[in-house]
Amino acid sequence: MLHGPYRSLDGDRPLFQIPYTTFTIGTLVLPISGLVVSLFVALIYHFEDAIYTHCHVSNYLPSISAAISRVPERYIWRCCIGLHSAPRLLMAASYFSFYRRRFAAKLPELVLSGMALLCSLTENSALLLLTFVASTEDYNVHKNCFFVFIVSSLLHMLITCRLWHVINRHYVSPEEGKSYRWKLRLFLFNLSSCVAAAYFFRRHNQHCEAGVYTLFAFCEYLVVFSNIVFHGTVYWDFGNQTVMVATPPEDKRY
Repeated sequence: MLHGPYRSLDGDRPLFQIPYTTFTIGTLVLPISGLVVSLFVALIYHFEDAIYTHCHVSNYLPSISAAISRVPERYIWRCCIGLHSAPRLLMAASYFSFYRRRFAAKLPELVLSGMALLCSLTENSALLLLTFVASTEDYNVHKNCFFVFIVSSLLHMLITCRLWHVINRHYVSPEEGKSYRWKLRLFLFNLSSCVAAAYFFRRHNQHCEAGVYTLFAFCEYLVVFSNIVFHGTVYWDFGNQTVMVATPPEDKRY
């Protein structure tokens, strides 16, 4: 799977190709639809179980972990995340290739590019693990994977914003300028949502107040949705490129 301008690769036989914008939208729709459908099913069919709290106080929204821990929500979420994980790897590789070209003579930015790739791969791996190990199956594994996911995603956003800040110092296209501004906004929004979610989660566990876990769940939704939209800024970064699956010519096969 390759990405490049809207043209076929010399000597290669394209099997199919789609615009990167279409590829991006399809990749984003999977986790968004998976989460929305899982929450809807949990609220309609498993409401009492989904909103249960250990101290039996009033709660009106399920956490994401609670929403995806039952059947069929579990399988809906796993299917969507599993299908979107491979395209996410391609996006990470696309960014790394882009940064290497932009920062070919700048060692600090090249190091940050490698760190961004590592954080992206860690984030995607942690998301897969916490998806396929539900909190009802192994709570500690699920909790630790969620922590790794949050930390790696925040680091990835921070490094990405730093790299695009450097790019933005020089002339950039209107799309790249828009992408940088939205990356920065979404990072700050995601960070604020994480802090708020952590505060409400801690307050719920310490004081067991009615409605506090609902606020935690809502902030958790904001964390996930802003994370998805942050990755969606690739729409502007590679909007003039295409994703192609091709077969090499006979003389290139080994």
